[in-house]
Amino acid sequence: MLTRRENQPPAKMSDKKMSSSRRQHLKSLMLQIAQGFIEAEAIQAEEDKNSYMDENVPSLSVPGSMQELQVLHVPMESYCVCRFLLQTHYNITDSALSKSDKEIEDLKIKLQDLKGKFRKPVLKKVRMSADAMLQALLGSKHKVSMDLRSNLKQVKKEVKEEVKDAADWRKNIEDKAGMDGRKKMFESDP
Repeated sequence: MLTRRENQPPAKMSDKKMSSSRRQHLKSLMLQIAQGFIEAEAIQAEEDKNSYMDENVPSLSVPGSMQELQVLHVPMESYCVCRFLLQTHYNITDSALSKSDKEIEDLKIKLQDLKGKFRKPVLKKVRMSADAMLQALLGSKHKVSMDLRSNLKQVKKEVKEEVKDAADWRKNIEDKAGMDGRKKMFESDP
């Protein structure tokens, strides 16, 4: 007896779709297995490290008795006391700094209030020549002239007079017409 699958033609991969819940379930299972492998590797690495340390590093032996260790402990206590005293000193200094900062901020606010009460006068526009401005800036001791026009060079313009031919203007236009005429026009200009 043939089953239903044997009667049907082979299905394509695109026809065999998995539901999203099944896919999510399989992903979560794979992640759990991978997490277990990672944890096992971490435990194995820790065990390897401990065994290597036991084999290659000798155990710590402290020479001396308990009294010698307590003698070492006394300077440590004095260090802690000094550190505490310095810390309280700096805390006092910090509070003094914060107090002075607050006073500075208050004075700045008062200064802004005073500036706001007085209006600035509107300045008038004054027409002043460059010479007068220089004299006001430099004083009467220095004599500087800002008359720029007198410092400029005088340039004489030469007028070129061209003799124009009294030729027929129609002929002139015909000569300039077309590509040959344009070429001659550019070549003839010096």
